[in-house]
Amino acid sequence: MNKECQNSMGQDVNIIQFVNSDGQQRVGIVNGNEAADLTAVVPEISGTVQLALSAIREGCALTDKAAQLAQGAPCVDYAALWNANFGAESGYLLPPLTGPSNHQTFITGTGLTHTGSMESRDKMHADEAETVDEMPKTDSARMFDMGLQGGKPDGESRGVAPEWFYKGNGLNLRSHRQELEIPAFALDGGEEPELVGCYLIDDNGVPRRLGFAIGNEWSDHATETINYLYLAPSKLRACAVGPELVVGHGFENLDVRCSVTRDDDLIYDSGDLKSGEQYMCHSLRNCEDHHFKYPLHREPGDVHLHFFGTSKLSHSERDWKYQAGDEIRVTVAAFSRPLINVVCDGDPMLKSPVRVETC
Repeated sequence: MNKECQNSMGQDVNIIQFVNSDGQQRVGIVNGNEAADLTAVVPEISGTVQLALSAIREGCALTDKAAQLAQGAPCVDYAALWNANFGAESGYLLPPLTGPSNHQTFITGTGLTHTGSMESRDKMHADEAETVDEMPKTDSARMFDMGLQGGKPDGESRGVAPEWFYKGNGLNLRSHRQELEIPAFALDGGEEPELVGCYLIDDNGVPRRLGFAIGNEWSDHATETINYLYLAPSKLRACAVGPELVVGHGFENLDVRCSVTRDDDLIYDSGDLKSGEQYMCHSLRNCEDHHFKYPLHREPGDVHLHFFGTSKLSHSERDWKYQAGDEIRVTVAAFSRPLINVVCDGDPMLKSPVRVETC
């Protein structure tokens, strides 16, 4: 555990946040089955935010700063951390980017960005007499058409706004191998395997894209199916991001895959889902512009985790519902290790109405 890590990192750098066996939060750089413990080199850098701010203030790239600190850093067993359950005494992984507090972590997303996402949404909301092939002009189809026509503007012009949603703050964020709960008031759980943009607002209020991570934007598609205006309440619940923050990797063309196992039996496999800017009707720059145009989203020190949408959901094609114990695995090959979470039942007290007291 204390030997020096050999630096064989390429252009990409994969950052992790973890808790060691002493209960201390650390930040590390993945190198195969090991990770360089950067906190051991500079104790003040105990997380990704401190690492990024250090790079920004020194005027260097995050990849260069990470590689610099990795030289001579002791290594830890990353494979063991990735295999460990959340909260394990031996050490475990945290989300790769977290804000200084839960309330300085914004979790948001952009929907109807992929061709398949419009098809999945139309299956929820189109009249039964219409088919997706006929492009029924539901609000979902109209919004997607707007993206096709104006979601990738040329030059410095502002494009058409994509669909945007609020997911919650750091209270809703879950790590690799941390449980994803089905709230007692929910009608179902629903996986959404996506890529997540990871951002930090610097000292001058400038959004800085640190990189990307794998995400599972856990939702309730059964509730959304009732009426598309239930999109917002279907989103306000837990989600998972991790296990690694990938810095320096392109966003043009990535294959995302999701599988679900129950009692060791495979009950769902999405197959390879095309993702990245090449398969989106909005450019990355346009999605980022419409998120960060709000001054609220440019407060120094805040962290933003932004989901960029998926092309396929299991909800419209399965005859089962999620239940406690189901394991969800989201994989992006040649990007990072997979993100794995197990489903659990939420607090049963949330089944009862919340009573507000008079002050």
